[in-house]
Amino acid sequence: MGMREDAKRIIDEALAFAKPDAAVERAVGFLPEICGKLIPIAIGKAAWQMAYAAKKQLGERLSDGIVITKHGYSAGEIEGFTVYEAGHPVPDEDTHRATDAVLRKTAELSADDAVLFLVSGGGSALFEKPLCKPEEMASLTDELLASGASITEINAVRKRLSAVKGGKFALHCAPARVFTVALSDVLGDRADVIASGPAYPDPTYKEEVLLIADEYGLHCSDEVRKLLETETPKELPNAFTRITGSVRQLCESAERTCASLGYEPIILTDGLSCEAKEAGAWLASLADSPVSCPTAYICGGETVVKLTGHGLGGRNQELALAAAEGLRGKDGVLLFSVGSDGTDGPTDAAGGIVDGETADRLENAGYRIPDVLRENDSYHALAAVDGLLFTGPTGTNVNDLTVLLIR
Repeated sequence: MGMREDAKRIIDEALAFAKPDAAVERAVGFLPEICGKLIPIAIGKAAWQMAYAAKKQLGERLSDGIVITKHGYSAGEIEGFTVYEAGHPVPDEDTHRATDAVLRKTAELSADDAVLFLVSGGGSALFEKPLCKPEEMASLTDELLASGASITEINAVRKRLSAVKGGKFALHCAPARVFTVALSDVLGDRADVIASGPAYPDPTYKEEVLLIADEYGLHCSDEVRKLLETETPKELPNAFTRITGSVRQLCESAERTCASLGYEPIILTDGLSCEAKEAGAWLASLADSPVSCPTAYICGGETVVKLTGHGLGGRNQELALAAAEGLRGKDGVLLFSVGSDGTDGPTDAAGGIVDGETADRLENAGYRIPDVLRENDSYHALAAVDGLLFTGPTGTNVNDLTVLLIR
């Protein structure tokens, strides 16, 4: 097999292992007996698959529920569920309409009732009821994304501006219990960060949120500034959380596949968190290290992109493009970086793939890598040299997988 075929198999098997179906079926086994209604609410990029799995497992135990997922991520109707599609990474009117439907569905519950809350990555944008003007919240989100703020910092700000984040959804459901089953798309699997923790106590305090706003120079109205100064719930006795599925499992699946293909697998980290182009350059430098056998360096995590231009791309594409320069002229090397949800930035690609010939092919096509990185236009550059990866919506979301293969 060629190295591209190896890469495809690693990606396919890792994504198959990260599917939420089996994980959800295992996780819902912890549910106690519910005397009243058990209302399923699923939010995030994997919401449809999680809801489908819960319905298959629990059947008639479930009352009617709601799914909120990204535009294009629904796979059709699910009996007993109303399915909404909404905006990501920035909330839109569909987001607000779907969230209002959830709040109506879970209003005035009794202590005998319970909510089965199925949460996956993307939930921060897809489950939202702003406490300020929606356009101002969208603008602040854009500012944070463009500044290279971490997902933890972005969510800390969002929690103060939202009626459902930072434990507020669990408060809304009280006295009913809220049982959360979450697919983790954040480093360290922090339940307070996944989808901004709608049903989990918030450990952040207003002082640090105000520092974030000042550090990134956010343009805040007086109304928003007052919201940033409010506190969030620190205790939620009616809320219970179980995390199932994570980037660590994604890396371990890649490790097994790499070994079966004859590579010596080395998981470098499942917490990669830096600028995408820096990660690409660092991984490419590992290709200069002598190895005694075919080797696979594996990373999981989520890098960031600081916007300096007006091009099109995503963090995985930018990472791959940055690696291409360091791999230039080397034989028997290949690097790919892919988003487990099948979407990389505001593009239809899941990520990028490069080898020792990519840099020269880019130059022959009229692209200089430093210029492309400066313009953040990795999508068009990689498209010109068959360097984009496409998976379509995968039904899961557990961060990114990056692998450097050395033959």
